[in-house]
Amino acid sequence: MFDFFAMAIAVVALIVARKTFNQAAILRARLDAMEATGFQARPAPPPLTARAESEPTPTTSSPAIAAEQPATIASAEQTVSVEANEPAAPDDVGGGTAMPPPLPPDQPQPGFEERIGTRWVVWVGGLTLALGGFFMVRYSIEAGLLGPGVRTMLGGAFALALLAAGEWMRRKDSISTIDALPIANIPAILTAAGTAVAFATVYAAYALYGFLAPATAFILLGLVALGTLAAALLHGPALAGLGVAAAFATPILVSSDRPDFWALYIYLAIVTAAALSLARIRLWRWLAVTAILFALLWTFPCLPCGPSMIGPHAFHVVTGFVLAALLVVCGFMFGPPADEGRIEPISSGSLAAYLAGATVIVLASFHADAAMIVFTALVAATLLVAWRAQAATGAVGAAALFVFAVFAEWAVRGNPDMLVLPGGPLPGIGPAATDSSVSLHLITAAIFAAGFGAAGFLAQGRSVSAVIPVVWSAAAVFTPLALLIALYARIAHLDRSIPFAILAVMLAAAYGAATEILTKRDNRPGLPISIALFATGALGALALALTFALEKGWLTIALALMSMGSAWISLQRPIPFLRSLAAILAGIVVLRIGYEPRIVGGAVGTTPIFNWLLWGYGVPALSFWAASIFLRRRGDDAPLRTVESAAILFTVLLVFMEIRHAVNGGDVYMDTASLTETALQVCTALALAIGLERLRIRTGSVVHNVAAVLLTAFAAVAGVVGLLFLNNPALWRIEIGGVFINPILLGYALPAVLALLLSYAVAGRRPAGYANSIAGAALVLALSYVTLEIRRLYHGPQLTSGGTGGAEQYTYSIAWLAFGVVLLGIGILFNSQRARLASAIVIALTILKAFLIDMSTLTGAYRALSFMCLGLVLVTIGWLYQRILFRRRSTPSSDGSAVQANL
Repeated sequence: MFDFFAMAIAVVALIVARKTFNQAAILRARLDAMEATGFQARPAPPPLTARAESEPTPTTSSPAIAAEQPATIASAEQTVSVEANEPAAPDDVGGGTAMPPPLPPDQPQPGFEERIGTRWVVWVGGLTLALGGFFMVRYSIEAGLLGPGVRTMLGGAFALALLAAGEWMRRKDSISTIDALPIANIPAILTAAGTAVAFATVYAAYALYGFLAPATAFILLGLVALGTLAAALLHGPALAGLGVAAAFATPILVSSDRPDFWALYIYLAIVTAAALSLARIRLWRWLAVTAILFALLWTFPCLPCGPSMIGPHAFHVVTGFVLAALLVVCGFMFGPPADEGRIEPISSGSLAAYLAGATVIVLASFHADAAMIVFTALVAATLLVAWRAQAATGAVGAAALFVFAVFAEWAVRGNPDMLVLPGGPLPGIGPAATDSSVSLHLITAAIFAAGFGAAGFLAQGRSVSAVIPVVWSAAAVFTPLALLIALYARIAHLDRSIPFAILAVMLAAAYGAATEILTKRDNRPGLPISIALFATGALGALALALTFALEKGWLTIALALMSMGSAWISLQRPIPFLRSLAAILAGIVVLRIGYEPRIVGGAVGTTPIFNWLLWGYGVPALSFWAASIFLRRRGDDAPLRTVESAAILFTVLLVFMEIRHAVNGGDVYMDTASLTETALQVCTALALAIGLERLRIRTGSVVHNVAAVLLTAFAAVAGVVGLLFLNNPALWRIEIGGVFINPILLGYALPAVLALLLSYAVAGRRPAGYANSIAGAALVLALSYVTLEIRRLYHGPQLTSGGTGGAEQYTYSIAWLAFGVVLLGIGILFNSQRARLASAIVIALTILKAFLIDMSTLTGAYRALSFMCLGLVLVTIGWLYQRILFRRRSTPSSDGSAVQANL
């Protein structure tokens, strides 16, 4: 046992020594920094009488001397630096100006011998004294020299001797001219050794020999610890640390079969009061933090022991809270003075620590009534203290979070026998009256909502700092909304509830009134942000009202409408935060559909178009488009672009999801896509791209610009991969119903027309290669449509059945040739070089087909007719180019007559 005490005292002494060594190192670093910057003491000026005697008396009879005085003064002013250790030159015979006295030399640094003799010896000596007492007692035990009683008495006498020596040394140093070194304070070290020996002696008398009853040992150990704290007023912070550690460790050392928690917490209240008082007197912030942390740790023992433990634990946190408010909070009662408009971390943290203890008691007691009452009282006290002392405003935010934690845990732990308002009890559960726990929580929730809300509103304009009113307003908005959600989850079980919807509307009205009143006030620090927070609370409460009153899935719609409302309010009240709020809400809705794209799960329905997808995507899309219009009126910024992106995304998803729903019989999670679905999606993407291209001309929005390009790229990929390969009826066994009105028309002809319109929409506004690529895609789709329709005529619904005959090949050639001629006619009629180029491409393909395919596969009349028609068309095309497109104008000859030349 004594080995344990020896090691413990050694560790404590080493900690104290290490701390003092660090302090010495810090002081040494500061002195080195001062010397490096050239800081030197300025020598005192000589006495006025001495200067008067040393200066020569000017005479008016010597004009030469009078004339030399300005030059002498100027030369003296130019001499601005003299080495500190340079000896002064002797005065000239007959007088002269005396040199200033040299600066005092720097104090020499303490050498190794001085450090050993003045510092290390003292530290080792204090440790040796403490260990010496332990080893002497241990030797007496091992040798059997002294009995237990004598050993205990000798230990106590040695402790008293050390304490007396420390006090005598302190008084001697205080009345002498020798100042004690702060880094090796001999009186403090002797006193620390004495208190350590006294603590060990009392504990040995209790634990080893049984001389003391637990209560007596507890009192004596507490007195030693408190005496150590009192001695720290005279001997410094190291002794205070030792006293705090000993005081809070005493209950661990003294055990009992029947612990008395009331006595424990009364003792801890006395120790906490002593430690916080000492910290207040000496302004030791570290001591206050240490004492509060140790006291908070003593909240956890025996928490699950039952309702009987609520009383002493509640007494512990209440007394600690009161002591912290009286002695630690800056600017309140006996606390230190406070800086105006500044949140002080220790002031706020001390109150928050005891609020955390009260929260733990509530959770561990399963929300017992007594624990809830104590928790409510401490939260109310926090608001009152923070109202009087702005340094503790940070505890208001902590209190709001703890309130939400208590009610959220209560909601999660909800029992199934709670009534479901307003629809009655749950199925299979008999009717039961609302129990006292629910009633108490409803009352406390009302108190918290009213207290935080009223305080947050009234706190506006009371501080010169912006952060103070913002914290109050944030707590005023967050707490009532969080409590409403928790109560709704516990009582209504997240089901439809009209009473809670009414409460949400009332709360929205209160926030709206607060916003309107604060807007009419003169501008004060933090007021714009607080107004934005109250406006946000109003919108949030309205969204909750919609959620409570409507069926599942309406939350997405409510949040989207809330985003539009934020954008509209930003027009009426130009608060920057409202624009960001609209963007944040839009982001939340986007994340919501990422979790469940069907909005309402399996309840979407099977009716095409008019199903839950129309409301779940259509209403948010309209809301975001309206919000983007409102936000654009006040500038183009990141929130506007976010809302515009959400509007485009929901519009695209609405169409795509409705297509999948209609084509797949209500199953939007189908893992394959048919030709019809792919065709509809390509057409939709091209149509939306055309609309965005037109829209970006008016808005100049980068979002519209990028979205148009992305939709065009999607249409291109879907067209190539889906239409030309995966869903191509000429490659795969796909049923094509109808002769001309069929999926081929939808999948190739209509996308070709839309791609052509898109190419004209971007012509002249984007690079020429971009527009020509889209036009080329239109040509490929159109030629594919012609080819597939011919194959449908020859092969029926299954385009892959049977072989290709001569008549079919001849039809392909004639159709391609006719298609090229039509394109040429359009190019000539509308003077479109792009159409003529497309005509040339189609005719070139026809020529290649004639020579590569028709020549080898066609026979008889089909081969002859194919080449005859091709030749006739080519000659006709040449004639059209000569006579119409490239006809040369008449040029006058040298004699004035006109000469007509045709190409």
